[in-house]
Amino acid sequence: MKRKLRMGMVGGGPGAFIGAVHRTAARLDGKIELVCGAFSSSAEKSKAAGRELFLPDERVYGSFQEMIEAEASLPAGERMDFVSIVTPNHMHLPVALAALERGFHVICDKPMTLNLEDAVTLRDKVNEAGLVFCLTHNYTGYPMVKQAREMVQAGQLGEIRKIVSEYPQGWLARRIEDDNHKQAAWRTDPKISGVSCCMGDIGSHAENLAAYITGLKITELCADLNTFVPGRRLDDDGSVLVRFDNGARGIIYASQISAGDDNGLRIRVYGTKGAIEWLQKDPNNLIFKSNDAPVRIYNTGWAGAGAAAAYNTRIPAGHPEGFLEAFANLYRNFAAVVAARIDGVEPAPAACDFPTVEDGVRGMAFIETVVKSAASKEKWVKFPQI
Repeated sequence: MKRKLRMGMVGGGPGAFIGAVHRTAARLDGKIELVCGAFSSSAEKSKAAGRELFLPDERVYGSFQEMIEAEASLPAGERMDFVSIVTPNHMHLPVALAALERGFHVICDKPMTLNLEDAVTLRDKVNEAGLVFCLTHNYTGYPMVKQAREMVQAGQLGEIRKIVSEYPQGWLARRIEDDNHKQAAWRTDPKISGVSCCMGDIGSHAENLAAYITGLKITELCADLNTFVPGRRLDDDGSVLVRFDNGARGIIYASQISAGDDNGLRIRVYGTKGAIEWLQKDPNNLIFKSNDAPVRIYNTGWAGAGAAAAYNTRIPAGHPEGFLEAFANLYRNFAAVVAARIDGVEPAPAACDFPTVEDGVRGMAFIETVVKSAASKEKWVKFPQI
């Protein structure tokens, strides 16, 4: 492709955190340019955000509907190629459906939709439209996460027996949603966030990481959800016992009332031959251990890394890579597949490595099954295979 892909963004205006992350990640490789946006449900705020991003006023819109219709009416050489959705959860489905209906590819923040029914609807629409859809479970973009996946696939751990995936935070230890805290307010509102706060927001990352690295499927689970902060309408802590399709057992734990913790995502996978451990706060190192040899640490940029880790490593060993680079790997891979689609050629297999609409459906099934289990008198609840 001899030009940059043109991106439109919905959401990510004043007071948003993740919108700026997406914009930074999208432009890191020089393959994507932001050409338009509907950055807020307030037309005035959207225009203000557009001016800060140096976009022409005529390409900054007061609503996503206006943006998608206006962009679709532009000549093919001017209109956006895809939409980046960075709104709260309840807006993901309507924006995505409208974009797909008008022929635009979609990259969307997680969780994919407000509920499982909507997730299935969106999957059907993506399949019908034949367009590219990426869900930004950004932790799958880290090189050492990809190294862990390759080691599991190569049988270096043997048969997987135990998976422990955890994500503790402490930022919701008190009721800050009453203090005009925008991010807390919408995450704890079931009309905007869905049936879960903690498990939907960060427990979904812990589940996704376990699924990505091991390739195993959950067959049933037993969940305990808690709301520790008085008056809060959704969960702020949870623990889930998990059974996988190969007989392995797991624990998925997420908490937003773990005072002093900040984005402590960690996964440990134990097999018959050895185990791996990865911590998001130390993302450039992957620990491999067994009963038969000293502990080995794999590093980002290491000369012996697997093909997927090497492909997604950007700088030489010893220079730290992190959150933004992992996000950028998703955008780069997504962009390569979209560009290939536009050019009518097959994308490189390595570029196809990003979360898809299927991950979004499974993620919503996980969230709803956890909530169902926590409310049930049954010890184990079957996981839907949708």
